[in-house]
Amino acid sequence: MDGWQETRIFQDGDTIVVRTTQDVEDILDANKRSQNDAHKSDWGRPIADIPNNIAYAWLVEEWKRGNVNLRYLSAEWKQLVKRRLRDPDWRWLRTDNSSNPFFTGWRK
Repeated sequence: MDGWQETRIFQDGDTIVVRTTQDVEDILDANKRSQNDAHKSDWGRPIADIPNNIAYAWLVEEWKRGNVNLRYLSAEWKQLVKRRLRDPDWRWLRTDNSSNPFFTGWRK
């Protein structure tokens, strides 16, 4: 998986603009493959592979809501990620297969 990431910094007068781009296609393709892999157990398997740009967007979204004390990788951050990964809109980031009737992994 490549997942290259590039950050550029521009100055426009008194304003500094930082733009980050990331190629996430390989990461998302690997997530799909992992969801379809047959495994005897989900124990020890990663539950998601979240591209950096998406994690950053979640962080900025929370800051815009006024949650400016949220810090990346804190306990509160981990709870936010857990909630997001339960949301069907973010299902494509998961690497586990929760449709498996014998699924015992990280669901609750």
